[in-house]
Amino acid sequence: MLAVAILAAGKGTRMKSCLPKVLQTLGSKTLIERVLETSKELKPDQIFVIVGHQGDLVKTKLSHMSGIKFVEQSPQIGTGHAIQQLLPILSEYKGDLLVLNADVPLLRIKTIEKLVANHRTHKADVTFLTARLKKPEGYGRVFANKENQVQTITEDRDCNEKEKENNLTNAGVYCFKWKSLKQILPKLSNKNEQKELYITDTIKMLTSARHVEVSESEEVSGINNREQLALCESILQERLRSYWMKKGVTFIDKNSCTISDSCVFGTDVEIEPQTHFRGKCKIGNDCKIGPGTLIKDSVIGNNVKVTFSVIESAEVGNSVEIGPFAHLRPEAFIADKCRIGNFVEIKKSLIGEETKINHLSYIGDSKLGKKVNIGAGTITANFDGKNKNQTIIGNDSKTGANSVLIAPIELGAGVTVGAGSTLTKNVPDYSLAIGRTKQFIKPNWTKRD
Repeated sequence: MLAVAILAAGKGTRMKSCLPKVLQTLGSKTLIERVLETSKELKPDQIFVIVGHQGDLVKTKLSHMSGIKFVEQSPQIGTGHAIQQLLPILSEYKGDLLVLNADVPLLRIKTIEKLVANHRTHKADVTFLTARLKKPEGYGRVFANKENQVQTITEDRDCNEKEKENNLTNAGVYCFKWKSLKQILPKLSNKNEQKELYITDTIKMLTSARHVEVSESEEVSGINNREQLALCESILQERLRSYWMKKGVTFIDKNSCTISDSCVFGTDVEIEPQTHFRGKCKIGNDCKIGPGTLIKDSVIGNNVKVTFSVIESAEVGNSVEIGPFAHLRPEAFIADKCRIGNFVEIKKSLIGEETKINHLSYIGDSKLGKKVNIGAGTITANFDGKNKNQTIIGNDSKTGANSVLIAPIELGAGVTVGAGSTLTKNVPDYSLAIGRTKQFIKPNWTKRD
């Protein structure tokens, strides 16, 4: 049996934020969501999140995740005190307890599985992760024999000059035999400078303690301030980019681009500099995205080219060209072989196959058929001051430059709209529609000297 306890009660004052530290975002997810998702991959019997500072806010943020039991820690007086809160809850529990930190979000599942397996193989009272750091100052040093049996942990300030040469540090991730831990938890002392109860102190109180050294120290990077958050973001981005490059994605300048964990890319995708993917995105094969492009929560088909544009909560078909400087807003659907050009904004509209909207147009709350040609500066005026109304344009229709279609309005198939027209009435199939005022010229309007 395995239970997981995630420590998430701290204030995180060094973040200088109104949000608790565990709700800071890394990529597109909060720190604690990342740790929880990793925990769930273990398929544990129970998951406890120990909350304290702004605990209600943390609970609300995690309301979409099932299988979590929240435990209150009040006051917050140390990691040992946090685990003490589980004593009445796990009074009859006989399995292992994995202790994770909500501010250590880069830990891989394979590393945790290795920790748990090692712990169980050697039947230890506690097994914890360690890391060798180039600059171990400030971290507790772990002293162990060649069989990885831990002899002692000495805090940095208590190390002599010889002991400070040891760069093996405690990473703060533990797997305990609960039966052994619960016997000593009540014995923890707060006789220290901070007057807190530390889970670290249990190591010397248990009979059998072991450590497992991580292969990459960055896995156990903790986050206490904005600088460390930025460092972890760079590590995460490098992981994600490396993964997708191995799958057939090309980054022209990978360090200038960011992606989210929820993005999926096809093969032979080329990503130009300064291009960013947020949320849940799916990018098809043979696409060229960027430069200077943002895509968020959208689906992009195969053989799509997007340049200097923004796409959010939209769907794009195959063989589509978008940009430069186009904006697809939520609920825009672009069918195959369309062209969405310079300074075009599309919102909550369906654009039919092979339709062209080449420049300087706004299409909102509209349904366009196949092979429609929208002239430069065409506007669907969808808002009447109270409601958003729909514009419908049939197949093979075309609008002249600077046309305004005042919704609700429907243009049939094969309609031609004269340039500069403002239309307020429906137009039947294969008609020419012109709605202009008569041109008026008054000679000698400009006063001559």
